[in-house]
Amino acid sequence: MPDWKEIDSTLKTMLRLKTDPIAFRRFAEAGDLGRLEGVVTVDHFFTFCQAQFMVRVGRQTVGMTRDGQLNERCSRLFGLRPATPESMQAEAKMLSKTWFGSPEEALKQQQETPRIPVGGAVAMAPLGKEKFDPEVVLIYGNPAQIMLILCGLQKDRYERFHFSFIGEGACADSLVECYVHRRPAASIPCYGERALGQVADDEMSLALPPEEVVRAISGMERLAKIGFRYPIGFIGGVADPSPMLGRVYR
Repeated sequence: MPDWKEIDSTLKTMLRLKTDPIAFRRFAEAGDLGRLEGVVTVDHFFTFCQAQFMVRVGRQTVGMTRDGQLNERCSRLFGLRPATPESMQAEAKMLSKTWFGSPEEALKQQQETPRIPVGGAVAMAPLGKEKFDPEVVLIYGNPAQIMLILCGLQKDRYERFHFSFIGEGACADSLVECYVHRRPAASIPCYGERALGQVADDEMSLALPPEEVVRAISGMERLAKIGFRYPIGFIGGVADPSPMLGRVYR
């Protein structure tokens, strides 16, 4: 297992992250949670974005199973219950009264939503606590911090990144999308993440396959040597930028 404690520390130092990066893993059996030290199970109705808050701000290790009290809509996104035609129709009917104009439009969202394959349990923990080897690393930061992570990936090997927005349920755009397709996935947090998960107005999220975290750090270290690092210094909106730009764009 990589030294996630050191990787976590490096990310926080380089980017001055306000909250902990999250390690996420799906387990085949509900009993697998028993192997995790200090795991917390929520004993009341809750949403997945609240669990993310408990991890990244409260620094807790949170485990979830089908028999727990996680919102059923969340459980169908994160592999605790299967999504069926009937469940999608029911959700579409509900969402047509809030975020979408009709059940037919809402059903399109349900059909396009990525979902983690069904297993026995899922868990999240602060990355640096090394509770388990993550399948996805989820980072919350401001747009400048997220931009530098992605630029770090491109410094090592260029690729054009494409991101999605399904609307309410944006955790599917980041964590689930990354899990299913094994590629970086950025997201604009939805209303629920903000109201229930206490995501700040200036925050967005980025989910990475674990191996890409090391690649991003390597690229950011190379960019920092040039002078591209966080926080980003202001040259000025009306100043002559030639002296500053000339140092890096020779």
